[in-house]
Amino acid sequence: MKRRPTAARYLFPEMSLNRDNPWLTSPFVLPKVGAKKSGLSTFELCAGGGGQALGFEQAGIEHLGLVEIDKHACETLRTNRKHWQVIEHDLRTLDGSTFKGVDILSGGLPCPPFSIAGKQLGQKDDRNLFPALIRLVDQIRPRAVMIENVRGILDAVFQDYRQYVGLELKKLGYQPGWKLLNACDFGVPQLRARVVFIAVRKEYTEHFSWPEASDIVPRTVGEVLHDLMAANGWKGAKFWSQKADEIAPTVVGGSLKHGGPDLGPTRARQAWASLGVDGLGIANDAPGREFVGMPRLTVRMVARLQGFPDNWEFVGSKTQAYRQVGNAFPPPIACAVAERLKACLVGSRKRIRVAG
Repeated sequence: MKRRPTAARYLFPEMSLNRDNPWLTSPFVLPKVGAKKSGLSTFELCAGGGGQALGFEQAGIEHLGLVEIDKHACETLRTNRKHWQVIEHDLRTLDGSTFKGVDILSGGLPCPPFSIAGKQLGQKDDRNLFPALIRLVDQIRPRAVMIENVRGILDAVFQDYRQYVGLELKKLGYQPGWKLLNACDFGVPQLRARVVFIAVRKEYTEHFSWPEASDIVPRTVGEVLHDLMAANGWKGAKFWSQKADEIAPTVVGGSLKHGGPDLGPTRARQAWASLGVDGLGIANDAPGREFVGMPRLTVRMVARLQGFPDNWEFVGSKTQAYRQVGNAFPPPIACAVAERLKACLVGSRKRIRVAG
């Protein structure tokens, strides 16, 4: 039964020690999720459906504000956390001075400028918000920055642009670094590689380390979704769950230019079909008792595969809700990186010396 695919220590070996990544992983054990408030605060950009925000909350970091332009995603955030200050605004015209002095500036900038599906136009794409990020860092001057994006941003074609972003933040007093992390290494039942960009003020540089892959082996799609597939009494649910014996391929969220919700292009749908899932669309409900054939996933099922808790509610139509889920940064991996930022900024790491 295949769960986590075997891979090299670094999916991009050339990114391990060069100027793009000044930090290595550290072997200390992460504290329990959400055990105590850290006293740290974050201001989040492009918060979407709340995956990264939830991960930061689980790490005990307080949200002072969350910016999102999509009205449905804003309602999702407000519905789940009534005390959060959700700001529905275009990042390119946002004045961040109100949040000057926040500890961490976090977020997930739009991925299409750097994704293959988005044609990788990079800085020429009007959806590229790295210039807005640099401006806001200058305005707010946080102690640390954490931004998530697609793995395509590490492609050679963007090397100069990565260096440009890093240089601009170095001018502001930060040490930047890029790292490719995979959600399945943090217990998420999905092969989901995402790039995390970190920049910390130079006085904290030596205290940061990337999160190490956890010992948690992700469950298979069948194990994760069996109860949801069987919710309407489907007779074939047990057999289906036994056949769906691998972790999920990458969930694709799509964009506003895309049509209705589905699980991706032809190659992605073939991968889902090998798990007994029809990837041509998203279902409104679980299969009925007498259903025959390959079932489609519901929004709630996909949310589980992304690491969201079942009590996290997504607002909007099926298409709008699915986009929030599919484009999210899985909470468990966001929490793992947030824990490292917390250790870096508050000095909570414990170094144990062994007598020799």
